[in-house]
Amino acid sequence: MALIITERCINCDMCEPECPNQAISMGESIYQIDIDCCTECVGHYDEPTCQSVCPIDNTILSDPQHVESRDALWEKFVLLHA
Repeated sequence: MALIITERCINCDMCEPECPNQAISMGESIYQIDIDCCTECVGHYDEPTCQSVCPIDNTILSDPQHVESRDALWEKFVLLHA
């Protein structure tokens, strides 16, 4: 599933440069994740780098409205980087 950045975001700028898919950008008031580009770092890293660099716990979470299997995330990675 894609990830979502919650209102707990403090706009620290840590996550955006770490995203290998360039799925993170500044939204209206906080950073946002493009679900069409987010692979949860499948194909790049063992875990989502945005979550690992975020200094605020429970700010970047799995988006329950965009559930995807690991295989689907891999397929998205392949399409994005073909």
